[in-house]
Amino acid sequence: MKIPFSYTFRNLWTRKLTTLLTAGGMALVVFVFATVLMLEEGLRKTLVETGSYDNVVVIRRSSQTEVQSVIDRVQAAIIESLPEVAFGADGGRLVSKETVVLVNLIKRDTDKPTNVLIRGVAPNGLTLRPQVRIIAGRMFRPGSSEIVAGRSAAGRFMGAGIGETLWFGLREWTVVGTFDAGNSGFDSEVWGDADQLMQAFRRPVFSSILFKLNDPGSFEQVRAQLESNQRLTVEAKRESVYYAEQSQLLANFIKYLGLTLSIIFSVGAVIGAMITMYASVANRTAEIGTLRALGFRQRSVLAAFLLEAVLLGLTGGCIGLALASFMQLFTISTMNWQSFSELAFSFTLTPAIGIETLLFALAMGMVGGFLPAIRAARLDIVDALRAL
Repeated sequence: MKIPFSYTFRNLWTRKLTTLLTAGGMALVVFVFATVLMLEEGLRKTLVETGSYDNVVVIRRSSQTEVQSVIDRVQAAIIESLPEVAFGADGGRLVSKETVVLVNLIKRDTDKPTNVLIRGVAPNGLTLRPQVRIIAGRMFRPGSSEIVAGRSAAGRFMGAGIGETLWFGLREWTVVGTFDAGNSGFDSEVWGDADQLMQAFRRPVFSSILFKLNDPGSFEQVRAQLESNQRLTVEAKRESVYYAEQSQLLANFIKYLGLTLSIIFSVGAVIGAMITMYASVANRTAEIGTLRALGFRQRSVLAAFLLEAVLLGLTGGCIGLALASFMQLFTISTMNWQSFSELAFSFTLTPAIGIETLLFALAMGMVGGFLPAIRAARLDIVDALRAL
């Protein structure tokens, strides 16, 4: 015979305080586990969505980032003349020769300096990035000392708001607009005219070349052509791949640190669940003996107690996941270890993270309840009935 589910549920309901405390401990562990996954996913999403599959980023060979890269004007002209480069509606090639530098700006909330990425773009820079749109003010005028700030940068840094001024490159720059890049990494950048920024920073070279392909499927052919050209010392990557790689170092650190903490905390939660279940077995010894005397087999008792522990884990998992979902309301900023610039991103909850979190909670309940369930199933019927 099988023990009905109502029996297990009634036992949990009868011990409300113990059930709540045990589930609460598991919920805290699940909260940590879920927020780590959400943080990693938010970082990945922010940087991956920064790039477009159709665009190609060209940087100097062996450079990890655009900040470290240099491409001279002769090389830029060769890249721009490739037949695979797409043409825009105006008949011009969809190419943006860009310069990227780091400057120190002061945070509005802490008054502390931090690195911010300044990107000099060509007139086609906005066309190549359709996710970027001006939401306040206007776009900077080419050939002027005007700049536009990403939505996150405008809110976080002093002097980055519309009508304010920033001083870098021995020149004063006026912020004339704010753009929204769809929660991508561009939201943390400040953009200006590439030629003007090169003059201000005394840079005779570009940092990178961005262009759109006529045919996205021709990327491998273009890459091989560029990297085998003896006049060039460059490497080409799809823009989406390039920005995905920018997140790897920080994402891996967050993942491994978070998982380590989750494992440490989960050991405590499992021990708590185990203690709770052992106490339940001790308090219900006579009850277990009665069940066995009525004809319920050992595996039925084992399944009932194991189900009880799993329900504890599931309850804690649901509570922890619900609490973690509120983290999506917050945006955090940290240093991107690849580019050494400030990067703002949000916690992101996906169905896959929800499933992983609940499975983690169920596993904690299963592990915590396994030994107590075996003990309950192996109780001698005569010894158990003596407790009556």
